[in-house]
Amino acid sequence: MPTEASVLSDEQRDRIVALDEGHFADLKAKEIGPAKLSKAISAFANADGGELYIGIAEERHTKIRHWRGFSDFEAANDHIRVFSEILPLGEGFSYEFLSHPSEIGLVLQVSVRKTRTIVTATDGEPYIRRGAQSLHVSSAAALEQLRRNKGITSFETETVAARLDEVTNSATVIEFMLAVIPTAEPVAWLRKQQAIIDDKPTVAGVVLFADEPQARYATSQAAGTRETLVGDPATIEGCVYAVIQRAVEHTQAIISEIRRLGPAGLEQIEYPTETLHEIITNAVLHRDYSLMDDVHVRIFDNRVEVESPGTLPAHITAANILTERFARNGMIVRLINKFPNPPNKDVGEGLNTAFAAMRRLRLRDPEIEPRANSVVVHIRHDRLASAEDMVMEYLGNHPSISNQIARELTGIPSENSMKDVFYRLRDRELIERVPGRDGPRAAWRRKTLTPA
Repeated sequence: MPTEASVLSDEQRDRIVALDEGHFADLKAKEIGPAKLSKAISAFANADGGELYIGIAEERHTKIRHWRGFSDFEAANDHIRVFSEILPLGEGFSYEFLSHPSEIGLVLQVSVRKTRTIVTATDGEPYIRRGAQSLHVSSAAALEQLRRNKGITSFETETVAARLDEVTNSATVIEFMLAVIPTAEPVAWLRKQQAIIDDKPTVAGVVLFADEPQARYATSQAAGTRETLVGDPATIEGCVYAVIQRAVEHTQAIISEIRRLGPAGLEQIEYPTETLHEIITNAVLHRDYSLMDDVHVRIFDNRVEVESPGTLPAHITAANILTERFARNGMIVRLINKFPNPPNKDVGEGLNTAFAAMRRLRLRDPEIEPRANSVVVHIRHDRLASAEDMVMEYLGNHPSISNQIARELTGIPSENSMKDVFYRLRDRELIERVPGRDGPRAAWRRKTLTPA
């Protein structure tokens, strides 16, 4: 139990009291029992995580909120104990107490993390966060969908009502076998890989090796309906290997024709090929194939949006997606990596490659937006600040900067190119070398102004 609370400023207090309740936040009065609040804890853990503030009361008719916190730390013991029974403290959730000089009582802030497993409330039932509601997962279908979202089960191993020869005698599988495993027979090999189960093709088998899986299952589409979209909608079909290649090529072809007004007149829009390739690959390979929907690639004059059916799987969130790993469709990811020149050559590093490529072109990082039943990646054509501005901003908060740190900060890969940035700032008398630091230890600092 903590011995002190975090003291908030007026602005911080007002921001919490006025917080919009939604998918990631909820405010509750302290009078609500811990067991009932455990439903919100379960819902956040089973969705994308979130923050629960206990000690904010709301008037029923006026909807005006008031800070009405716990009298002391011990008054919240029952809440913390109950939450700890359903979710490990530290691993699954953390908490702190908030105070304000002019408010009475302590508000308990509970930070819930997205979990790998299904978390139930004290009533033994699981809940899921949808918007501002904590909904009971009541039906068998909803529970199975939650299990898939958590990666406990995978739809890719479900069998499909399709003829066996659609995956054992397709042009796709014949070409694959000749190129990759010429000594093996398709049927035996596909059974071994679990692309065939009980003499029926699985979802993974169909999307990987059927020539036209969309006739049996789902499509991947480059499309849109808003007036600001560039060009007419187009549908791209075929096995996932072909779909990824064609979708990237089609997207690049459309982008190459876009012109936007810039300082020098009409300018061609440019996005890194690696970024488009990796994000489209990720959307196709990691989508939820149990949802009968398409992957959408929407191209605007200032951005590209890639929408993939299904929520982020298991414990993956928009915040940790570049550092954590989890494959919803592990079989599809593994088998497509066996294809010649596979789209996922660097398994697990695709999004990092996509982000790095944007930085090299001095473009802002892609934005990942989780939605109720899909994930959208926004690839915006927004320029970053200049390298010089980024260096000076860094030196506003740090005493010095090295070449290596500056390259990581700006995305400039060349050590010599980074030196040129330093020299330009030096010539403008904005920075100077740190005395006594030469060679690999060399660094720069803001120039000390000489008194007049």
